[in-house]
Amino acid sequence: MKHLQFNRHRRLRQSAGMRALVRETFLHKEDFIYPIFVVEGENKRNPVKSMPGVEQISLDLLHADIQEAVDLGIKSVIVFGVPAEKDEVGSSAYCSHGIVQRAITLIKESFPELVVIADTCLCQYTSHGHCGVVEDGVILNDESLELLAKTAVSQAQAGADIIAPSNMMDGFVAAIRHALDENGFTHIPIMSYAVKYSSAHYGPFRDAAHSSPKFGDRKAYQMDPANRLEALREAESDVEEGADFLMVKPALSYLDIIRDVKNNFNLPVVAYNVSGEYSMVKAAAQNGWINEKDIVLEQLLSMKRAGADLILTYFAKDAARWLEEEM
Repeated sequence: MKHLQFNRHRRLRQSAGMRALVRETFLHKEDFIYPIFVVEGENKRNPVKSMPGVEQISLDLLHADIQEAVDLGIKSVIVFGVPAEKDEVGSSAYCSHGIVQRAITLIKESFPELVVIADTCLCQYTSHGHCGVVEDGVILNDESLELLAKTAVSQAQAGADIIAPSNMMDGFVAAIRHALDENGFTHIPIMSYAVKYSSAHYGPFRDAAHSSPKFGDRKAYQMDPANRLEALREAESDVEEGADFLMVKPALSYLDIIRDVKNNFNLPVVAYNVSGEYSMVKAAAQNGWINEKDIVLEQLLSMKRAGADLILTYFAKDAARWLEEEM
């Protein structure tokens, strides 16, 4: 054995202090975007059955929920709305008194330093559950852009710091950028859901947001999970149209795409740790099959290592607590 020559990599792993000294990737509380679901009514905390620990919250209870996130050191939230009424064109998405608009205004009044992101889509607000205008069973692209732009402007008027369009219509960033600029919101950045796959991981979210399509699916506008190069074309278009952030959704099954986007574009990259990824971990943890804390922090770390600058995750509060414990 004395004549063998090999590298001794274990020298840098022999103690906790040594491992910390050479660690390459870190999670920070500031990395997390905390998602909240707001619902009409009073004194409502509606548990989402398929997402243990996640609730739909009425506006009168929102302050306490946000305060907890702020106290944990979380710097940004994204608001998803669950409206009381829906119609064919999702008019409550761009109503000045819509559920998301009122939630944004309330949050900014109490927490002016918190970065409030508005999810900009129509699916929760349309009676058919699709992300745009439907005619004869077809989702119309250009006609949908006008409504999405109106939604973005109404959210900016309510006080949103960032507009996050998630609809995957062609030209959605260009349409929203133009509308924001025309209405005096040149300073409002766009966090584009640039690479959004048609994924089976979205099921629990659709329970939470009441956004399941009433017919067909979203494969005609969301991306085919088999495609990698198409993701770069999608992201490139959004950069050219004026996006300020690029999101990849989902995260865990698309870490390679996160890395591709990071390598090819000089914009902040956001990973969306989606509902299905959350619920699978929760279910396994509740059955005692895994250590939830260790699994979650490892998964979130993998997203950072892949190239994500920010992570939108339902684990935001728990992860912030766990990171505090480790300090």
